[in-house]
Amino acid sequence: MQQKSYKTAFVFLTSLFFLWGFITVLVDSLIPRIRELFTLTYFQAGLVQFAFFGAYFILSIPAGFILSKIGYKRGIVLGLLTMAFGCLLFYPAAAYRQFEIFMIAYFVLAGGITILQVAANPYVAVLGSEEGASSRLNLSQAFNSLGTAIAPALGALFILSDKIKSQDEINLLSNEAKEAYYASEAAAVQSPFLGITFFIALLALLFLFIKLPVILKKAPKGGYATLLKNKSLLMGAIAIFVYVGAEVAIGSYLVNYFLDMKLEEVVSQNTIMKNIANGIASVFNFDLEGKDAKAVLGVFVTFYWSGAMIGRFIGSYLTRIAKPAFILSLFAAVAMILVFASSQTTGLLAMWSILAVGLFNSIMFPTIFTLSLKGLNDLKPQASGILCTMIVGGAIIPPLYGYLTDSFGFKFAFVLIILCYYYIFYYARKSLKNQ
Repeated sequence: MQQKSYKTAFVFLTSLFFLWGFITVLVDSLIPRIRELFTLTYFQAGLVQFAFFGAYFILSIPAGFILSKIGYKRGIVLGLLTMAFGCLLFYPAAAYRQFEIFMIAYFVLAGGITILQVAANPYVAVLGSEEGASSRLNLSQAFNSLGTAIAPALGALFILSDKIKSQDEINLLSNEAKEAYYASEAAAVQSPFLGITFFIALLALLFLFIKLPVILKKAPKGGYATLLKNKSLLMGAIAIFVYVGAEVAIGSYLVNYFLDMKLEEVVSQNTIMKNIANGIASVFNFDLEGKDAKAVLGVFVTFYWSGAMIGRFIGSYLTRIAKPAFILSLFAAVAMILVFASSQTTGLLAMWSILAVGLFNSIMFPTIFTLSLKGLNDLKPQASGILCTMIVGGAIIPPLYGYLTDSFGFKFAFVLIILCYYYIFYYARKSLKNQ
């Protein structure tokens, strides 16, 4: 009976992983649009991720504390309601066309996702044996990646497909034409986020009534003081920081990277590539003919995030038959090689090399997370708060990567990404020795 309860809980929790994966990457899809809309540098565009992932830094430890008081289920409902409110804020943000309001909306949305992350990751880890924790979390994260795989295609087709006018072009429009243009720009953002708000609110209502097993006991006093002395947890926290930073930096700037290499010309002259782009677009009943280059190239970002999904399904099996730390070290090494290959090449080879990194990103977060939580028992919610705080890497590394790109170009900036993967490789080898 308890096993059945765990299975049902696992299914419902996995739906949450899909949800926040989808929304996180949909935010990435807005970056090229916002950059044109507000005439931002790459560094300023990276500040979008700073607002989004900065919420993890500010709210993760408080979320872990709240979770230890109210339990996993109420924590999940609180996270969903916060997310719904954040999505709702995109409506006035788009209507007023104010960059600052967009930043507030991102922050509130990320606050809700933070609470969900702090609650759901350790909950999945404790729904069964500790030995199977990496495998279970990889499986849940695979559905997170399904969300991240779908989001860029939808973002490219429905958010990036129309051409954005420059400020000079807008100034030439009549007052009526200006109002019509601003209204269409707002609607492109408002409609999808209103739909997401409604869906999240329904999901929160559902979680109020479903039964989840009560696993969390009262957290020991002085938990954070104990955890901050745990070397394995602290090394894992740094690994989470650099992993999220590297993954988000690559994903956020892929469209701009492809544009910088003028890949729209390469794709338009390659029959296979055109067929791939049109094939993905046709799944969503969308025609790419005559659309902006951002939409055509943005469709290929699907491969980056879908690679993570495929890798996590594979990783769920691999971490069951081999030591998770060994698989982590192997994937980190290949990721370094692929980023280096993209930095040294051009054209389709550079494009597919960087897209393939997604496949090897796949197991990193769930495997680092479960390796870090090993043996922490009732301190896991608070440890999860510390680990989720380090998701702030997604706020720090992308603008730093953007700054290096502004100064030296995309190819040189990849040095930062390679260093991130090297640390993950180092952490995995150290963990392997300690097993």
